[in-house]
Amino acid sequence: MSAGTASAAQIEFVDMIIEHLTDQGTMDPSLLYEPPFTDLAPTGPGQVFDEDRVTRLVSRIR
Repeated sequence: MSAGTASAAQIEFVDMIIEHLTDQGTMDPSLLYEPPFTDLAPTGPGQVFDEDRVTRLVSRIR
């Protein structure tokens, strides 16, 4: 997220990830394709991020 300007949807999506990690300690990247994430991006993170950022996001979650 450090490169460029993030959209409101991107910020909200990342905030949801941070909240999950804070509550649970870990996160399976497959959860990005389930509620509550799909409430914001019904088709998954690719709806709010480009492919490269989705790849980097998933690798950081792991």
